[in-house]
Amino acid sequence: MIRIDALWLAVDPVDMRAGPERLLARVVQVFGAARAHHGYLFANVRATRIKLLVHDGFGVWCAARRLNQSRFVWPTAVSGTASPMALTQQQFDALVLGLPWQRLEQMQAITRM
Repeated sequence: MIRIDALWLAVDPVDMRAGPERLLARVVQVFGAARAHHGYLFANVRATRIKLLVHDGFGVWCAARRLNQSRFVWPTAVSGTASPMALTQQQFDALVLGLPWQRLEQMQAITRM
């Protein structure tokens, strides 16, 4: 198992033809550095595909996921800024399933019937 201590979401879309080297260059550009045991998530413009780049301390791993129907719930960039977002493990698990990960806390309690 690859240890991941922190997960980061890159808001700006990425060309899914990008391999590990180009994604790593994007991580350094957006995040400043690729830190060991950190995972970096990228999506395409339509948010139907995502790639996860993980630096394990020795090298990088790249994984991809595609939704055949629907889209991943992905935030939009605000006025051209490429600010990264930190994700919790629960948010990451919901995101890769295509669930509304940004509303997990609201979904924990039923307030109306």
